[in-house]
Formats: sequence, C-alpha cells, structure tokens
Amino acid sequence: MGGRTGRRGGAGQAWLWPLLVSVVLTHTTLNLARPLISYRAIALGGDAAAVGLITAAYALLPVVMAVPLGRFIDRTRHGVVLIAAGTGLLAAASLALAAAQGLALIAAASAVLGVGHLVCMIAGQGLIARLSPDSGLDRAFGWFTAAASLGQLVGPLISGAVLGDAGGPALVGATTTALLIAGAMAALGLLPLAAPARLRPRPGTRAAGARGGEGGRGAAERMSSLALLRRPGLPSGLFSSLALLASIDILTAYLPLIAEARGISPATVGVLLAVRALTSLLSRLSLPWLIVRWRRRTLLTASTAGAGAALAVVALPIGSPVALGAVLALGGFLLGLGQPLTMTIVATAAPQTARATALALRLWGNRVGQVAIPAAAAGISSLAGTSGGLWLTSAVLAAAAAASWR
Repeated sequence: MGGRTGRRGGAGQAWLWPLLVSVVLTHTTLNLARPLISYRAIALGGDAAAVGLITAAYALLPVVMAVPLGRFIDRTRHGVVLIAAGTGLLAAASLALAAAQGLALIAAASAVLGVGHLVCMIAGQGLIARLSPDSGLDRAFGWFTAAASLGQLVGPLISGAVLGDAGGPALVGATTTALLIAGAMAALGLLPLAAPARLRPRPGTRAAGARGGEGGRGAAERMSSLALLRRPGLPSGLFSSLALLASIDILTAYLPLIAEARGISPATVGVLLAVRALTSLLSRLSLPWLIVRWRRRTLLTASTAGAGAALAVVALPIGSPVALGAVLALGGFLLGLGQPLTMTIVATAAPQTARATALALRLWGNRVGQVAIPAAAAGISSLAGTSGGLWLTSAVLAAAAAASWR
C-alpha cells in the first residue's frame, strides 16, 4: 500500500476531512449513548446514587490514563490506528450497554465508553497538532470542535426519537434499540479513517525526533508534566479550557432548575439549550475568519469574559424565554470559541514532539474542572439559591479571562 506524506496547508490537509467525518460519527455515538446510560440504569432498578456512581465510572479512568496516553501518542507514528482503536471501544461499549442487564455491567461498559472517547480525543488532537502547520492549527481545531458539536446536536435528537414516550420497563427495550444504533454509528466512524491511515508523518517531524534537544523525541521523553506546566501560556490555557468546559456543564445542569422556578417548560428549555449548542457550532466554523482579524489571546480573553457576563445575565430573574434565548445565543457563540483556541495555545506552548502530552494535560484538567467546579457550585447553590451556581461560574470565567490576558 503506497502511503502519502502529510504536507503543510491547502491540499496537503486532505487528511483532515475524513477525520472530521469520523469525529461527527463518534461524537454522535457518544452523545446518543450517554443519556441512555442513565435511562437504562433507572429501568433496571438504579436510583440517583447508582446513576452518580455510573457517571463517575465514565470519568474515572480517563483522569488516570490521560497523561500517559498522551506521552504514548507523542512517541508513536500510528495516531490514526489509535483513533480507530478508540472508535472500536466506543462501538464495543455501546453493544455491551445494549446487552447489560445489571448495574455493574452498565458501570463497566460506561468506563469503556469513557476510555474510548479519551483515546479518540487525544489521538485526534495529537494528529492535528502533528500534521497541521502552526498557522493552520486554529482552523483545524475549529473544524475539529465544530464536528464534535454537530455530533452533540445529532446524538440527543436520535436518542429522543427512538425513546419517544417510553417509560418504566419499556425503557429497557427502547434503550437496547438506541444503543444498537449507537454501536452501528461508531462502526461507521471507522470507515473514513482508511484514507488518513495511509499517511506517513512529515519528514520534519521524524528528524526532530531523531535530533533530540528541546524539539526532539528525547526532550519529549524527559519532559515531565511539571516542566510542561512551566511553559509560558500553558497554565492559563489549561485554566481557560477547564473553566469554559465546566461552565457549559453547569449551564446544562442548572438551566432546567432555573427555568422551572421561572415557569418555563422543559420543552422550551430544550430549545434554549439547542440554541446555545447551535451558536457554539457556528462560532467554531467562523473561527478561521475571526483569527485573521484579531489576535488569538485577544479572542480568548474577550470571548471568555463575554461568556461570563452572559451567564451572569442568565442568573438574573429574567422570565422571558425570548430574552433568555438571545442571551444564550450570544453566550453560546462566545463559549464555542474557547475550546479550539485553547487547543492551539496549549499545543503551540509545548515542544513539537510533546504536543499530544500537553493536549492530554488539557483533557486531564478539563476532567478535574468538570468535577471540582460543579461540586463548588452545588455548595454555593445550597446557600445562595439555584442561581448561585451560575454566579460562581461567571466569576471563574472572569478569572480565566484575566489569566489569559497576562
């Protein structure tokens, strides 16, 4: 099989499009399967505590595996193979969930699902960091995250269409059907990877590894996580990334509670969250044009501060769904910019052959933030009311904006 060598820019990035198709399919799988896990656990007799433990099982292994996996990806030339392996894990986990008749097996399959997602994300981001020129990283990461956003939109729609009005014991059969669809969707995600699997790494990348020194493989093997965290720009990039991601989680969790207190129906809440997700998708697609007009750090600082202000407005006692929709549309647009921008900032702050490790550190920080910030928000909300969580998130985003500006 004749391979092709990844080249810089233009037609040399033809490998990116099959990768993006695969990302759409794998994120559709993930966002189809994850809500089904809770429904299936409830249908099999699980309570709120069981759902919480199963959710934790999804995140636990990725926290432990992220950095070692990133180091391995920095040392290997088979990133596409690893993406395929992660996709295979997503398919296997979906099928295991469809067959699961007990809570322990659901928890185990949920852990496999989390590992599969982690492998796909680090290997995919590492492939972009390795094959894209620095000048094209914002565009490539923007499209990568936009593809993930599209999967986040489509997955729940398929899940809702399959589940319909099912409830109680009927949920077992309905979730089985939906999870089989998720498994098939993940299997389809393997097909586009055949084209980029033929790529060989750029000669420059191999030479860097052979030279050693700061940009070489020897440096990547010696550089500890602590040394990476001392690189200029990397800590603030990690902080902004975890603040932005945790804010989306908190908004998704608290908006239904706030809406109920203001007399807004669940159906309207679904529309409001879809508006947020849609404008995030649009902002990621528009990133290549925005980055031409403004500096990367200016964009990150402004979008993070603006997103914090938007969440503060949501926390105000506004009862109009239209007004909330307008605020969430703006907030979603600003929230969507942060993830691809921080990917580029973190990747370019690290040596060439330690970029996957740096991106893995970013994912590790995201997972920690997704646990710590919501936990703090829960404590504040118990004292200050439901809006307290959004006030805290707004303050964290303001701090992240200040850190990114330095």
